[in-house]
Amino acid sequence: MNAVTQQKEQKTARPQPETQEQLFVSPNVNIFETRDAYILEAEMPGVAKDGLNLSVEDNVLTITGRRQPDASFGLMYRESSPVDYRRVFELDPSIETGRIDARMEQGVLTLTLPKAEKVKPRRIVVN
Repeated sequence: MNAVTQQKEQKTARPQPETQEQLFVSPNVNIFETRDAYILEAEMPGVAKDGLNLSVEDNVLTITGRRQPDASFGLMYRESSPVDYRRVFELDPSIETGRIDARMEQGVLTLTLPKAEKVKPRRIVVN
């Protein structure tokens, strides 16, 4: 059983002005296991730290982010649009949710999900 599993959910939509619905885009993720933690990398290009929201409730990790176009320049042509990202994971109770670390670099969100001491492998010394 994996310690981090994607929670099954239907496509999430929320109403927008003028009765349009905006669907969330599911960011691509990679999950790695180390001796002390699980590392989750989510690709969210164009999302700034202030457009990111992470929450854990009842061992459910929810990642949401909003990509906004840069408003400091006059837009002449656009091929990209604002995007709402969302991904939900169910966390194993062996993860210490109070010690989760997050960083955002070059459009990749990296979460370090530390393992509880009781589940870490340990070496037994024979006397």
